[in-house]
Formats: sequence, C-alpha cells, structure tokens
Amino acid sequence: MIRHRPFSSLLVLILLLLAALAWQNRSHLQAFPGIVGAYSAKEYCSCRYVANNPADYCQAYVVQYVSLSGFFDDAANKRVTARGLGSTQSAQWLGPREGCQLLPQAAALPEP
Repeated sequence: MIRHRPFSSLLVLILLLLAALAWQNRSHLQAFPGIVGAYSAKEYCSCRYVANNPADYCQAYVVQYVSLSGFFDDAANKRVTARGLGSTQSAQWLGPREGCQLLPQAAALPEP
C-alpha cells in the first residue's frame, strides 16, 4: 500500500502522530479554554483598577489572537467578566493591598 499511495500513507501517519500527541497532552488542551477568559479578566482588572488606566487602553492591552465572545466591566463593583471559547471567568478588585483576584468558576456573572 505504501508503494502505491505514498502521500496517503504519509498523511495517515501524520494524523496518527497528531492524535497521539493530542492524547498525551489532553489535560493541557482541556485547560486551554479557561485560560483565555481568565487571562483577559485578570489582566484587564489589574490594568483598570490597580494601575488606574483608562478603559480604552486596558481593552487594547488584553487583546489576544483568540478573540473573546463576551466581555463585561462592572465598574461599580470593580468586577470584570470575560467569556472566551465557551468558558466564562471573572476577576474582582479586592483592595489596594490585594489587587485583583480571579473568582471561582461558580461565581462568574452571566453576560448581560
């Protein structure tokens, strides 16, 4: 079969190697969707409420290659919620000494 279809055989071999690599790193791949929203929420919260930068500057600061599907800045409570790749994460400013902290998944606010 390899002599008759060398390109197809090479493609099957590459797909098998990619599947084995994905299986070996499955825990890292499962964690990735949560990282996108968590990074955006935490970094925006720190930029906005710890460093006291303008909202427009902080929006540009947290732009990533993988875009967010939702973003909400609750300025009254100093709480930021970001949704990316189906995972919603929130961060809240705790005070001048504590800064911002990611909130547990169950405490994430729904998108307005």
